[in-house]
Amino acid sequence: MHPDLMKRFDLTGRSALVTGGAQGIGLEVARTLRMAGASAILADLDLTATRKAAAAVGPDVGAFRCDVSDPQSVRDLAAAIGPCPDILVNNAGVGRGAPTKDTSDDDWRFVISVNLDGVFYCCRTFGSAMAERGSGNIVNIGSMCGFIVTKPENGPAYHASKAGVHMLTKAFACEWAKSGIRVNAVAPGYITTKMNSNPGNDIATWVELTPMGRLGSTEEIANIVQFLASDASSYVTGAVFSADGGYTSW
Repeated sequence: MHPDLMKRFDLTGRSALVTGGAQGIGLEVARTLRMAGASAILADLDLTATRKAAAAVGPDVGAFRCDVSDPQSVRDLAAAIGPCPDILVNNAGVGRGAPTKDTSDDDWRFVISVNLDGVFYCCRTFGSAMAERGSGNIVNIGSMCGFIVTKPENGPAYHASKAGVHMLTKAFACEWAKSGIRVNAVAPGYITTKMNSNPGNDIATWVELTPMGRLGSTEEIANIVQFLASDASSYVTGAVFSADGGYTSW
């Protein structure tokens, strides 16, 4: 491959902060961005697990505790890591799927506070610093559940939170476009992760309803994040990239 083409995907000299980086998609994103040349910082709720994940990515990878649902915790993270990173990947997320009648107030607030409030708090803190600096790149992890209602499970809180992430992505993209910041999102379908490996999940139905006939891998999502974080996507902002094996094409 021509070296000039490779340079468009190169992240050498850039720093990347990945929330929810201790496992799953977040860990794979950190690994992929590191392979592309970026220095990586992982943030997650469990500091021990985050440190273990950081060591697996590389010897110079930072590890910090952060509760993205707590705005003060996000501000503390910003103070702890020092200079604002060049790339922010808002990956931290949770899921509690239940019919509306079985969704408690606490369940609703928990999902919304992590999945939606967390993206807002991180973008407000780090995106504002990027805008002041005049450069930056934000990639949010949404979901195909932000476009459609999946079956057989139905979690109103999760669907609402991810639809909100998609709209926040567009709002931030428009607000900061002239400040040198691009903001995009990836909307994964069913991915092979610890969160999706619950014995109660109907994986056979998920596979049947996915045109490609399989679940996606964390690496396949990380590859899209790397593209969006690189200069190869320099005219892309406010976009939500579907990566669902064709699920939302039915």
